[in-house]
Order: sequence, then structure tokens, then C-alpha cells
Amino acid sequence: MSDLMKVSSNPHIRSKATTGGIMGAVILALLPATFFGVYNFGLHALILILVTVASTVLTEYIYELLMKKRVTVNDLSATVTGLLLALNLPPGAPLWLGVVGGVFAILVVKMLFGGLGQNFMNPALGARCFLLISFTSIMTNFDCDAYSGATPLTALKAGESVNVMDMILGHTGGTIGETSMVAIVAGACILILLDIIDLRIPGSYIVSFVIFIVLFGGRGFDSAYISAQLAGGGLMLGAFFMATDYVTRPITKRGQYVFGIFLGIMTGIFRLFAPGAEGVSYAIILGNLLVPLIEKVTLPKAFGKGGERA
Repeated sequence: MSDLMKVSSNPHIRSKATTGGIMGAVILALLPATFFGVYNFGLHALILILVTVASTVLTEYIYELLMKKRVTVNDLSATVTGLLLALNLPPGAPLWLGVVGGVFAILVVKMLFGGLGQNFMNPALGARCFLLISFTSIMTNFDCDAYSGATPLTALKAGESVNVMDMILGHTGGTIGETSMVAIVAGACILILLDIIDLRIPGSYIVSFVIFIVLFGGRGFDSAYISAQLAGGGLMLGAFFMATDYVTRPITKRGQYVFGIFLGIMTGIFRLFAPGAEGVSYAIILGNLLVPLIEKVTLPKAFGKGGERA
């Protein structure tokens, strides 16, 4: 019998890409932001990154040993979670904060919901939001040896002037990995060139956010203000590295556009109308929670269904 006549269960189209290969590419793409964060903030930032990554990897390894499950730390997903979480921490944060966040990200957000592919929200962002709620004063203190005072985004919200070029290059305060727009975009280009991500979610996220702040920011189409909003905070890091997470994003193409637009609008609402100056983490978490609904309303109709009856 011809192979064309054989029936088999799905999936019928397979990719040669592996989880380890994809996660390795993400780590490679995060290196520019990581290296710049260490250069910008010093040795403590490097130690904090290493401790946070170690905590996520060890938590997953120990949990799987205790539960007698197959050890999966070699797929590098726990490493990516730890690195993303570390890049979202203040550079002067105590080391124990990275450990607490790493354990929460892996144990609570990932493993207790079934492990890789089963978590309903991005583990790194879930942990960051947990730390923001539990240790607000530490998570919002960006003073370090290199910088002190309010972050550019906070100053911008207060109506103060900011140096947009410093924000783009990264010579400002903030979390370890969010300050340099140049480094983040360089890493994003790596992901795009390797065909790990596309621009559906990041593009719709950024464009909808810009439209929102033009309409409601009170400054119209002010290029300096728009540039500062894009370069400040975690918007670029979130748009390219966390909103595009395979597990917690919609699988439908139309759904990805809807998801990105929702993130842009929510980030704009948080930044313009909420008490704080940032909102990327909460916007993406809320978007993650809505993914099942987004997929339901954007799922293509099966062939032959949905038409009008004669």
C-alpha cells in the first residue's frame, strides 16, 4: 500500500527543532542584555544572575527527583526562566530574593501545573509579580553604586525631562536587563533570524502601545516622549522575550495579533493611569490568563463547517 494511504495520529507535520535548541537560542539572544547589565551595574548583578539561574535549575532538578519524574533540566527551560527572572530584578537586590523568586517560578508556576508546556502564565513574570507584591520596597529600589534616584520612566511619569539617548543605550537605572534598548533589540534580531519568533506579537504590542500613548498620553505625537516610553522600563524585553513565550501565547495567528494589541493597551493603561510607572509584567500576566478565550474566538473553522445551510 502506498504511504499516502496510511492513517496515523496527529501531529502530521513535525519539526526538527527541539526544546533544548530553542531554549539555547533564547539564552544566546539574551546574552547582549545580560552582558550589558553586568557591565552597567557591576559584580553584584553578575552574582545575582548566577544565583537566580542556579535556584531555578536546582528547584526543577530536586522536584523531579523527589517526585520520581524524568529529569528535564537539560532542556534548558529552567535556565531561561532563571535568566529572565534575574534580568527583571533590581541590580542591588539581595541574593535571597533571586532564590525565592526562582523557587516560586519553577515550583509554583511551572511544576505544580504539570511542568513545561502546562503552565498557564510565564514563570519568570509570575515570579516577578509575586516578588513585587511581597517585597515591594526591595523590588522598586533601583539605587546602586552606578545610579541613584528615580528611574527614567518614573521621572517621565512625574513630568520631568529625561535623556532619551541614555535610555536607548542603557546608561540609566532600572532592572538588570531592561535598560539597554540596543542590547535587547540585538538579541531580538537573533531570535528573528533563527526563526524562533516572528513580529506578530511584538509588532502589534509595540504599535498598539504607541497608538495608545499618542491618543491618551496628553502629548500627541511627541517623538521624544514616544521614544522614551519605548526605551524605558521592560517593554522591549517583555515584547520580544516574554510575550512570545511558546507556552503562554495564543497558537492562532489572529489570536497573536489580538494578544499583542491587548498587551499594548494594558501597558498603556498601567503606565498612564495606574499609580506606578511600569505595567509590562502585569499586562503580560493578564494576557496569559486570557489566552484560552483568545484562542477560542480566533480558532479557524474546520473545513466544511460554519457555512449557511441551504
